[in-house]
Amino acid sequence: MPDARTGAYLTQPLHRLIRELPNAIATVDRGRRRTWAQVGDRIARLAGLLIDAGLRPGDRVALLAQNSDLYLDYMLGVWWAGGVLNPVNIRWTVDEIAFSLTDCTTSILIVDDHFSPMIPALRAAAPTLRLILTTGPAAPECVDYESALAAATPVTDRVRNGEDLAAILYTGGTTGRPKGVMLTHRALTASAMSHAGSGECAPGACMMHTAPLFHVGAMAGVIAALLRRSRHVFVPAFEPEAVMGAIQHNGVTDVFLVPTMIQALLDHPRFPDHDLSSIERLIYAASPISPALLDRTVAAMPRAGFVQAYGMTETSAIVTLLGPSDHDPAAYASGRVRSVGRATMSAELRIAAPDGCDMPPGEAGEILVRGESVMTGYWNRPQETADALQAGWMHTGDLGRMDEAGYLYIMDRLKDMILTGGENVYSAEVEAALASHPSVQQCAVVARPDERWGEVVHAVLVIRPGHALDPQALTAHCRQSIAGYKCPRSFEQRTVMPLSAAGKILKATLRDDARRLESGSSSH
Repeated sequence: MPDARTGAYLTQPLHRLIRELPNAIATVDRGRRRTWAQVGDRIARLAGLLIDAGLRPGDRVALLAQNSDLYLDYMLGVWWAGGVLNPVNIRWTVDEIAFSLTDCTTSILIVDDHFSPMIPALRAAAPTLRLILTTGPAAPECVDYESALAAATPVTDRVRNGEDLAAILYTGGTTGRPKGVMLTHRALTASAMSHAGSGECAPGACMMHTAPLFHVGAMAGVIAALLRRSRHVFVPAFEPEAVMGAIQHNGVTDVFLVPTMIQALLDHPRFPDHDLSSIERLIYAASPISPALLDRTVAAMPRAGFVQAYGMTETSAIVTLLGPSDHDPAAYASGRVRSVGRATMSAELRIAAPDGCDMPPGEAGEILVRGESVMTGYWNRPQETADALQAGWMHTGDLGRMDEAGYLYIMDRLKDMILTGGENVYSAEVEAALASHPSVQQCAVVARPDERWGEVVHAVLVIRPGHALDPQALTAHCRQSIAGYKCPRSFEQRTVMPLSAAGKILKATLRDDARRLESGSSSH
């Protein structure tokens, strides 16, 4: 056990749960239930297994898996052994996964049965791997996870803590090779404490994990739920009816969903057939939510308390929170509900001009963050680390404004801002106008090259069943709330949007497609 000098360490909540609630249900994964005593035994055994396999403090261990109770084994077991997490994006190709493994010299990989067919290709492409554990069919030179766990000798917690590295989370790689974001025990603990502190640690709390757990937001939710002594319910992937059924069957009180997931639930024909009244807190984050979707969600779940979080991988997920009290009628009347809330206790925010000076309240600039939850840097990327971390402040690349009360309003990503005829257009503002039209199910706005204006606003839409794309009607609708130069000049209809594994619309893909369309039309 740690001594009095030990800093924040991520296995601490598990020690408390084993001591205080050994026989309480800890995890629910489809038909399987485990107590905290059983979970604690598995974590100590996994740590013993990893150490016997040669894991040294600070070594990286990867997991390629769908959401399941295996993720809790992995996170806590690797930290118990003194290792560093490298959770794998399940949407990546073998080459992309192999890059993330070799880039930070990951030596041990755990693979679930869903992804076990990828093992031969991964072994060939990632030479740093010394051991592969799998829950699936036995593969050549692999070790069966459950058999090895049962035979392992439990070990005591190595208690890596404070500034010790806890995780390397690889960014999506939308602009070149993914970057490994280095997060310490201190950073992840600070973010989770800010999250956990936004609600009561009530007995009987139950957190459902449906967002992919390799994503920093979902991982932060696991740590916060541990701090809140919650029961953990896992669903392998987001499927609307399965999620609704799990909420109803398990009495889920807390759930983290990205806006595209919320919309999929509300649009599902069987949404009215499920009792979701157990939900006490619905946390929404990872991408902007349109005012129309938020209004619809609040109306559909009147008993739930809503919490919006803003942050990014580089800030251990959370730097602002908009809590349930900021979703009340007064917040709607003032427009405060359209913000992402105020800085958490572990973060400080600034709105900066291009020259680095502070912008006055209400004026737009780049959002800068500093505090305990900010990353150490990018793995083996000193120049990109220096570019992102300047004079102690993390440059987020997001545009926002802050009111006099400290509420932050996200306006756009710097790279998503459209410059048309010398005017700045924030895509989020145009998307909010489009989303309020009854024919629009999903929308995204990107820049399309234009010879006259430099760029013009291009709207990509998924239209609701029973409706048709009507550019004139949509333009007239937008003009009611935004200036004419902000309205889309072109429209594109799709049946589905390209989404990242975390449920974000891939605007880089849409921008590339728009450029190709323009190039093709210019060539004729």
